[in-house]
Order: sequence, then C-alpha cells, then structure tokens
Amino acid sequence: MSQKKTILAVVADASGEVFEHPELLLAGMNGMSIRRPEADELIPLPEGSRLFTIPDTPPIGFDLRSGKQTVAERLPRSWGGGKIQAVSAFVTPGFTRTLLPAAAYPEKQVELTLWAYTAVGWCVEEERFYVAALRVDRNQQWQPEHFDDRKLEPLVRKRVAEQPKNRLIEQLSRCALDYHCFAAKNLFFGRWEAPLPCSPTCNARCVGCISLQEAPDCCPSSQERLNFVPTVAELCEVAVPHLQSAANAIVSFGQGCEGDPILQAETICAAVKEMRQQTARGTINFNSNASIPAAVERLAEAGIDSIRISLNSVQERFYNAYYRPQGYSLAQVLDSAHRAKQNGLFTMLNYLVFPGINDREDEIEALLELIESAGIDMIQMRNLSIDPLLYWNSLPADGQGVGMKRMLDRLKQAVPRLQFGYFNRTRENFYPAGFETDWPLPAQI
Repeated sequence: MSQKKTILAVVADASGEVFEHPELLLAGMNGMSIRRPEADELIPLPEGSRLFTIPDTPPIGFDLRSGKQTVAERLPRSWGGGKIQAVSAFVTPGFTRTLLPAAAYPEKQVELTLWAYTAVGWCVEEERFYVAALRVDRNQQWQPEHFDDRKLEPLVRKRVAEQPKNRLIEQLSRCALDYHCFAAKNLFFGRWEAPLPCSPTCNARCVGCISLQEAPDCCPSSQERLNFVPTVAELCEVAVPHLQSAANAIVSFGQGCEGDPILQAETICAAVKEMRQQTARGTINFNSNASIPAAVERLAEAGIDSIRISLNSVQERFYNAYYRPQGYSLAQVLDSAHRAKQNGLFTMLNYLVFPGINDREDEIEALLELIESAGIDMIQMRNLSIDPLLYWNSLPADGQGVGMKRMLDRLKQAVPRLQFGYFNRTRENFYPAGFETDWPLPAQI
C-alpha cells in the first residue's frame, strides 16, 4: 500500500451504522500502545471478513489536520455531532492481524465476546475498507462461499439418520448447524478437513476458553463442550469413510467443542491404529496443548501424521497467565515439540498471536530458539480471539513489540525452511514447492 493513501478511522453511530470519520485518521494498537499503521501492515479488507462495533467504546485516531492523537466520542457538528463508538474487523481465516483497533478500552462497560479484534479503516482514494492484517496461507478452501447451509442441512439429516446410534455424528451435526463450524460442515460435505472431538476434560483453564467458562462474569463460551468420550468404533465410523473417499482428506483430533484430546490418548491411539488398518489414505492430525510428552510419542507410534501444538507464548510467564495449566508445565509442552519431530511428525505451532506480545524482542528470541532446536516445520499464525483489555491485564504485560510483519520477516530470514500458515495440511502438501522462499504472500490470491 502506498504511503500517500489517506486511511480514515471507521466508526459507528449508536444504532451500529458504520461509516468513515471525516476528521480522524486510522490508528491501531500494538498491545495498549497507540500508533499509526505502517504501509506494509495494511491490506484491502479480504472477502468474507466482518465489521462490528466495540459497544459504547470511543474510537481513538489521529486528527486529520493537527496529527494529534484524539479520543473521539462524537462526530463533528457538520456531521450531526452524534455519539459514536469504535469499530473492529474480524478478518476471514488465512490472514493474521497486525494491529488491534485503537479504542478507549477502559471506558467499555462489558467484557467483549470472543472475536479477534482488528483495526480497520477507510481508504479515501480507493473508496474501500483497509484492514491491519497480512495473508499467511494460500489455502482458499475455508472461504465462506464454500459453505452453503442450504445444501448442508439435508446432508446432515441424512448422515444422522444413517448412523443414529453414533453420538459423535450427533455432536458434529450440532457443530455444523448450530455453531457453524466449517470443519464439521466439511465432514457432511464429504471433503477436506473433518473434526474428531473426543475429550470432555482439559488440564488447562484458559482465559476466555471457547468451550467452557468458569467465571460467571466473563464472556460466554462460543459453544458447549462435548460431554462424552467417543468409543473407538464411533471415531472410526466417522473417520474411516472420510479418509477413504474425501478430497484432500484430513481428520483432526482437538476441536473447539472439547477440552484437550491428549487426556484421551489411550482411546485415540487405539482408534488411529484401527483407522490405519482399514485405510492408508488421508492425513490424521492431532491438535493439542501437548502437555504429556510420552503421549505424543505413543500417538506418533500409533500412526498420526502431524501435530499442531497450541500455545500463546514460548515464555513461561505469559503462557501460565493465559493457559493456567493444571498439573503440567510449559517445559513439558516444549519437550513434546522436540519429541514430535524426533518421532517423524510434521510439527506445527498453533501460535495464538496478539500484537504487542508475540512480536516482542524477548518472545522472538525464545521462539527462534524453539524453532531451531525442535525443528518446527510451520507456525500457524492464529489470531487470538479475546477481549484485548482482558488479555493484556491477565498476563500482565507492558510496552510494545516491533510489529507483526517485522516479526515474521525476522523469523523467515533466520530460518528460511520455516513455513507460515493458518490451516492444517495433507501429507502431500507438508513441504510444497518453493516453501523456503514463499514469503511474503500477496494479499489477494
């Protein structure tokens, strides 16, 4: 994006109508530090993204004439002088945000729901929205246009009728129709990556957990957690037909509607062995907090192909503050990463990123050490969906980072074989042609 473009702040009136502010330039936040976006931190708003308000919270920007930082509670009188509130973007999957929306967060009255809050502005010259993000994955299978619910519902009803005693099918029908989980929808469409939730329990108490909230004053969970452990037969009845026939077939343990699957490693190992006795086709992936290193080795022996290890930071103080681990430590998670690669697994980090935390100098150094010592293949740059103020105060943190784009550039320069992404991959595409030089990705593909 050219530096010459004028990017105005986007605001909303009391009714939620969104428009550009005529006298306020876009500001973003790195942590709780307010600054102007750099040219390489902004791209045109990707298709499938959403805009929504930050309720009753004034936006912050830079005055168009003076350049001074400004908290704007009302529109200019020439525009009616009405009260306004900040606006955020939720960027479609495959893109990592570079800046948070600049807003007077201490003034908000409620905990924000579990979205990935991203700065968004209006480009005057092009008459379109720009967002603080960059593309990290070429996979376009997760675009919303591929998920037509009018076609989905009869497929779900048919599959449930065919397997009425399979509790996992019933659970996934809810995930597809009620929670609009794209992976669950894939199962019923018979394609791509399908989910295998299996654990009603977890050994972490994440701040802002998407499946179970213990604090009554926190934001509501995105979905209800699974309340049973599927049998080996139930898991195989779901997974094997998908592995045998689906295009780009992947089945993944570890989903948003469960705890952590590593606590069900015995059942999963038995299920994976049975799956592989019935078919060698497709990819079996394991998403987990990887808190039990010995279980990771058993899973690799059983036949999983890849592992995606979730963490918000490779520094213990930040990891513990967010995950609040019960009976395990970050050291065990990092040990699992080493063992996964040693046992032949394609090893990914499900890196829950937040501008101002993951782009800090100390975090970058610690992350590079892990990447090089463990042989990490890919970092999935997943936007952490949480109220920015809740997360910042929970850590606690101070200062700001170097910027998400600079952080990624530094990682790639230091370790050219490292891949960035957002989605799991099939075995055939673990190491695509040109992956060592495939950065940065164009915003539009």
